[in-house]
Amino acid sequence: MVADSKAKSDISFAGTFASSAFAACFAEICTIPLDTAKVRLQLQKSAISGDVLTAPKYNGMLGTVATIAKEEGAASLWRGIIPGLHRQCLFGGLRIGLYEPVRDFYVGPNFVGDVPLSKKILAALTTGAVGIAIANPTDLVKVRLQSEGKLPPGVPRRYSGALSAYSTIARQEGFAALWTGVGPNIARNAIINAAELASYDQVKETILKIPGFKDNAVTHLFAGLGAGFFAVCIGSPVDVVKSRMMGDPTYKSTIDCFVKTLKNDGPLAFYKGFIPNFGRLGSWNVIMFLTLEQAKKFVRSLESPSA
Repeated sequence: MVADSKAKSDISFAGTFASSAFAACFAEICTIPLDTAKVRLQLQKSAISGDVLTAPKYNGMLGTVATIAKEEGAASLWRGIIPGLHRQCLFGGLRIGLYEPVRDFYVGPNFVGDVPLSKKILAALTTGAVGIAIANPTDLVKVRLQSEGKLPPGVPRRYSGALSAYSTIARQEGFAALWTGVGPNIARNAIINAAELASYDQVKETILKIPGFKDNAVTHLFAGLGAGFFAVCIGSPVDVVKSRMMGDPTYKSTIDCFVKTLKNDGPLAFYKGFIPNFGRLGSWNVIMFLTLEQAKKFVRSLESPSA
């Protein structure tokens, strides 16, 4: 749990990192079908046959999930889970594990009292950017695997799995290609990390002032939903650009992707997949924060058995 005051963490960085990575991985396993639906919706472009605009293949969160399961099998909804777990181990562990040390660094060693919201946001922006800069290859491979639909008979897939994708991308496109889309990815994850951690603290603090509410699972649930909602509202445009750049290597740059998306699909394209994105991030945050609270309690008991 992210604290509001500048109290030193009562567990080690290793314990915080392990708790964060475990909670993020568990949330990823539970919600990746919604993430797969979100990616397919974001990559879906307006299709024109002659002068007629054809109906999109995917419609809505549940419709997209149902279409993928029907056409490709239910297991396809978990395509990309391996690099997804790679990503959460690195990114989830770093962005949350580094948050308190970075926050304390920004306020200084002699600071007393509650940490200002601006410092919490700055710390979360920093850890989000650092974490995803390291974990970008895992995000790229995850999106590439998720974006592959059902292929015609006899047509082989580009990648047989996560390890195949890492090596194939590095061999065919160059090692630097593993950091394709790193610009919008850093922007997206720094912004979303700040929105999640800062809003979780603020929503939780507000809820706890309401008579009858305590620091328990119900409060964590509402705070997690609030964190997910703010994260999607703020991060959806850069999330769409990131997914399109990673799923389609023909884009020359972030600006090129942004301009072509705006020109070809209109401004609402930047909020394509909003409902599945909120469904995914909202549920992801609830599961992650609830799991994190329990994981940190467990680690705390191991590190301080007499407590």
